[in-house]
This record gives sequence, structure tokens and C-alpha cells, in this order.
Amino acid sequence: MATTVDISDELASLADPRRAEGISRFLQMIPGGYGEGDRAIGVSVPEQRGVAARYWRTLSLDETATLLTSGVHEERLTSLFILVRKFVKGDEGERGRIFSIVLANTGHINNWDLVDSSAPYIVGPWLMDKDRSVLDRLAGSSLVWDRRIAIMATLAFIKAGDFQWTFRLSERLLRDPHDLVHKAVGWMLREVGNRDRAAEEEFLTSRYRLMPRVMLRYAIEKFEPRRRTEYLSGTV
Repeated sequence: MATTVDISDELASLADPRRAEGISRFLQMIPGGYGEGDRAIGVSVPEQRGVAARYWRTLSLDETATLLTSGVHEERLTSLFILVRKFVKGDEGERGRIFSIVLANTGHINNWDLVDSSAPYIVGPWLMDKDRSVLDRLAGSSLVWDRRIAIMATLAFIKAGDFQWTFRLSERLLRDPHDLVHKAVGWMLREVGNRDRAAEEEFLTSRYRLMPRVMLRYAIEKFEPRRRTEYLSGTV
């Protein structure tokens, strides 16, 4: 069986200091940034996916959960890629354990790329036929990553034609203080509109004037230029 040391060693062999600098800036691993305190070693996402593809069968769930607590960003992201693969292939029991691992470690899923690589592929799918009240709890959390996990998880529901929870959480997060939540809410509303434009506009019509600008821009990105202008000028 593989160990976390095997993953760490392989990722270290792929590290690129110059790329690490770019990743650190991009994910704001700088003083005052939302990723402050994190550390990148400079491994590309395709390379991390390759490592995950090689090890997901032989790295135990316990070892994968340990990797998720690493101080190295790429190790945490690779652990999530592994968890997603295990979740897709796992039985109900294993899928439940993976869901629990994710919820127990949201403090380590602490950047938007980590959230977006896991919430729509583990949290949402697990809750498809289960009680979804955990999303209300996450949406009410003081941790920005919990709130982003909540709304991003609804992508799984959207793909199944179920928009109720996207609208429910979007309403709750309408006045969220963080732009990373604004962007995620707008993105998920846009995903609704890609499938049912009328449903998205019905939600927007009575709320768009209250939305943070970036949330609205994300939500209407695919609209025709004239319609976008109407929303942005408040004339809908």
C-alpha cells in the first residue's frame, strides 16, 4: 500500500520554485491574502491529477485524510483528487466515509480551487438523495470556505435539474461579505440559467438590485449584451 510519504516525495520531485511563486500570487498566499499561511511548491494541476491517478487505488482512506491536513497546498489538492476518484468508484459505505472526511476537514479545504475540486463532486452527489440541512449549517458558518462549499455543492443538484437549493442558498448568501462567495453564487446562478433561463431570471428580477456587483456580473455573464445592460443599469 502507498503512504502519504510516497505522494509527498513524488510531488516534491515535480516541484518548480518559479511556478510556486506564480501559484502563491494567484491563490493569494501572501500577507493579508485569503490564502495567507499556505505554501505552494509549484506542481501543476495536470501533474497532480496524474499523481492521483497513479495512487488512488493504493492509498488508504486514512492516509488520504492525513494528506488532506498537509501544510503544502498541492498535497491537499492531490488528496482531494484522490478522494473524488475513490468516491466515484466506492460503494455507499466508502462514499459516506469520504463525505465525512471532507466535512471534518473544511478548515484544510481553504482555497477556492480546493473547494471547487471537491464540493461539486463529493458533497453535492452524496446529498442528492439525503437530508441537505448540512448545507444550511455550512452557509451560516463564519468560515468563508464552508460557505463556498455549500453553494458549490449545489452544482450536482443543478446538473440533475434541481434548482431549489441553489436559490435557497443564494438568497441566504446575498449579502455575504466575501467576494469569493459572491463569485460562487453568481456562477451557480449562471449554471441554472444555462439550463433554464426563465428560472434564473425569475430569481434575479426581485433580487438583482440587492446583489453585490460581482455576483450579478457572474450571474448574467451569458445573457445577451442588451439584457446584461438592463440588469447592470437597474432597468429590468
